[in-house]
Amino acid sequence: MIEAQELLLAFMLDLAIGDPRWLPHPVTIIGAGIQKVELFMRTYVAPPLQAKWAGVLLVMFIVIPSAGITLFVVKALRWLQGHDSWGVLGTIALVYLISTTIAVRGLTDSARLVIESVKDGSIEGARQKLSMIVGRDTKSLSENEVLKATVETLAENLSDGVIAPVFYLVIGGLPLAMTYKAINTLDSMVGYKNDRYLHFGWAAARLDDLANYLPARITGILIVISVFVVCMAKDTLNSLPAAIRSFKTMLRDGRNHTSPNSGIPEASMAGALGIRLGGPSTYGGSLVEKPYIGEPATEDYLTAAIKAIPLVWVASVVGAVIAASLLSMRTRL
Repeated sequence: MIEAQELLLAFMLDLAIGDPRWLPHPVTIIGAGIQKVELFMRTYVAPPLQAKWAGVLLVMFIVIPSAGITLFVVKALRWLQGHDSWGVLGTIALVYLISTTIAVRGLTDSARLVIESVKDGSIEGARQKLSMIVGRDTKSLSENEVLKATVETLAENLSDGVIAPVFYLVIGGLPLAMTYKAINTLDSMVGYKNDRYLHFGWAAARLDDLANYLPARITGILIVISVFVVCMAKDTLNSLPAAIRSFKTMLRDGRNHTSPNSGIPEASMAGALGIRLGGPSTYGGSLVEKPYIGEPATEDYLTAAIKAIPLVWVASVVGAVIAASLLSMRTRL
């Protein structure tokens, strides 16, 4: 288990520096492992086995070592913390590893780059920057479609990249949070519904759906809270109506998505901003008809995208504070 102060320090570290490329990152290592195991499976295992079973083996070969190695590392760092001469080093390393499971800074910085390109009138630049954070085709998207996709990825990745890891940090410490990151990385790399991954990535996609079920719904509620808090500071009279609209949209349209989880935070965000998300999108050259989420009270997607970023920050901070409070209460019991 982790301590409340370790979680808060890790959260503040992520807000301060994000994920610098010069520092080793566990997700990069996990991603490289997935590529190598997939190549091995397709070369030596998949031909004689059904693709689904090969995909199950892929999940096992990635998730189990991720959990085991992290558990070993945590125990080693705890041992270091128990020695005066190495205690600080052990704490710094542990806090850094915890921070790698959280991605508030990286998420909002990536969204800002897209938004700034739109504001500068560079639609090609916006499409290119968007392509780095979404799985859909971006080359032919209009300005509003780029901004809509940015808001969608902010909402979805608030759940996947922030609230879910914090949720698992509270439940099972760093080993469980890193296990979740392995599951989520697997889904992002092989969980596609195309000819290559429809069966091979089935196990990864279903496991990710299960792992995100509760965090996605917690994220939806946190967005409702965040729009109330943000509006209280800027537009007090609209704070309660905006929160109610966000909550009602989440309940009504949360299922309007091909994913059992992504629609929840997206619907909450759509209601909070008064915009419509979802609709047809192209993935790998194939058109995917997705239901619409939310009712368009405005067509100003640029302003909506700008407003979405503080909602992500506030929801993240509220989630981290609640998590730290739960850890502190558990320590006292």
